Amino acid sequence: MTSREFQERLLRRAKRAGVSVSPDVSGRLEIYFRLLASWNLKINLTGLSLAEPTPEAFDRLLIEPLVAARYIPSASKRVMDIGSGGGSPAIPLALATPHIELLMVESKARKSVFLREVLRAIELDRAKVASNRFEELLGRSDLHEAHDLLTIRAVRLEARVLMSLQAFLRPGGAMFLFRGSSTAELTTITPPLTWVATHPLIESLRSQLVVLEKRVIGR
Repeated sequence: MTSREFQERLLRRAKRAGVSVSPDVSGRLEIYFRLLASWNLKINLTGLSLAEPTPEAFDRLLIEPLVAARYIPSASKRVMDIGSGGGSPAIPLALATPHIELLMVESKARKSVFLREVLRAIELDRAKVASNRFEELLGRSDLHEAHDLLTIRAVRLEARVLMSLQAFLRPGGAMFLFRGSSTAELTTITPPLTWVATHPLIESLRSQLVVLEKRVIGR
């Protein structure tokens, strides 16, 4: 696929989803996608077809996060992505909202190397990678209640996991849970987390964005 073909397909899929993409963002998304396709031949970053990318691959990896970016509160500055893997939704989200500081948490060393290579290639200076399990970061005082937003896609969301992850969120902060059509229902959500909204993302994928909020104690 030539660069022109890539850009035409990207903009066509974005228009179909009702989002606009600037030339700068579309160019950096192409760099990211091509790196993902190349590295995916060596390590398992995604099960989606990237050699001849399908509409599903474009929508899931690139367009879905761009749609979700609409719902990021303007006051959100520090974002943590849990289980970053191949870099989606975190990297497209960060490109769509350049004012945020992004921390991607990825426990597997080779995937962390890939993520750092992408950040270098697309010059995403306000993003970093932590090569840890998120449980290992819970004791770090500089991360405790330090984030405005947590984004989560490929993590099994049991009640105990959500309760652990909320420690990274400031009171009033939000969790974005990316849910596919085949994803199991969420387990019981307990305080201080509460459900705020569920937004449709990509109609053909029947994907949704579930938004939770960490309530301020006493409210």
